[in-house]
Amino acid sequence: MKIDPRRSEAFVAAVDSGSLEQAAALLNVTPSAISQRIAALEHDLGTPLLVRARPCRPTAPGMRLLQFLRRRALLEDEFFAEQQADPGPVRVALAVNNDTLATWLLPVLAPVLIEEGLLVEFVTGDQRHTFALLEQGLALACVSGETEPMRGCTVSPLGVMRYRMVAAPSFASRWFPGGITREAARRAPVMVFDRNDRLQTAFLLQHFGLPEGSYPFHYVPSSDPYVQAIRLGLGYGLLPLEQCADMLASGALVDLTPDLFVDVALYWHAWRIQPPRLERMGAALVKGARAALLPPSCSL
Repeated sequence: MKIDPRRSEAFVAAVDSGSLEQAAALLNVTPSAISQRIAALEHDLGTPLLVRARPCRPTAPGMRLLQFLRRRALLEDEFFAEQQADPGPVRVALAVNNDTLATWLLPVLAPVLIEEGLLVEFVTGDQRHTFALLEQGLALACVSGETEPMRGCTVSPLGVMRYRMVAAPSFASRWFPGGITREAARRAPVMVFDRNDRLQTAFLLQHFGLPEGSYPFHYVPSSDPYVQAIRLGLGYGLLPLEQCADMLASGALVDLTPDLFVDVALYWHAWRIQPPRLERMGAALVKGARAALLPPSCSL
C-alpha cells in the first residue's frame, strides 16, 4: 500500500499550522479539500489520524505517521541534494530544552550546521517534555532528560548541567540577611521559568520542606530575561553553571546555597536510520556536549 502524497501533505500541513483553514492557505486549496484529503487518508489507513480541535493535533497513530513522513521527507531531501554538484541545504527539526539552547548548544552546533549545509528549526520545551515532541513527530531528534530510547531510536548520554540557586547581592541582603532559611524562603519571591518548570519547586520542597504555592513567584519564560530578572533583584532562582559562573565570579550574583545544587543529566535521542549529514551532526553534538558539560559521574 502506498500513501497518497497529496493526502499526506494535507495531514502534515494541518498538524504544522494547527488548523484546516491555515493548512488550506499554505497549500492554496479550500479547507474542505484539506478535510476531504485527511479523511481519505484516514480511510486508507483504517484509523483516525487527526483530532479536529483548535489547534489540530495528531492521534497516537497520527503521531507514528507524522514520524514516518518527517523522516521520509528528510531522506528524500538528502538524496536529491546529494545528486547535485552543489548540494542544497536540508532542514532538520530538533527538540531541545531552553537552558541548553541558551548555553552550550549553539557553539557546538554552529560549525557542523555551516559545514554540512543544514538548516535547523529548534522546538523548545522542558527537558522532561522534549522527548514527547520526538514521539509526536514534531522533531527528528532531541536533547532530553529521558534515559530510555523510543523504539527505532538510539540514546547517547551527553553530560550533566549543574544548577545553582543564585540571587543578586541586594536581593540576598534584603530577603536572606542571615542566609536562606525555611521561614525566609516563605516570603522571598522565586523566579520560575514557566508552568512546566519543576526545578525550583523540587529544590524548595526537598531542601526546605516548602510545597508548591507556599511562597511567592514570578513567571519569566525566556532565558535571557529570566537571568536579567534575577540580576535586577526581582527574585532568586536556579541557573545553570554555564550561564552564571562568570557572574558568580565577578560578584554580580551570589550563591545562596553553596553546598546544594541540582544536577540534570541530558541525553541525545535520534533515529537509528538517518541521512549521513544528520548522523555527522549528531556525532558532533554528542562530542561537543561531552566537552562542555560535566561528566555523568559528577551527578549527585
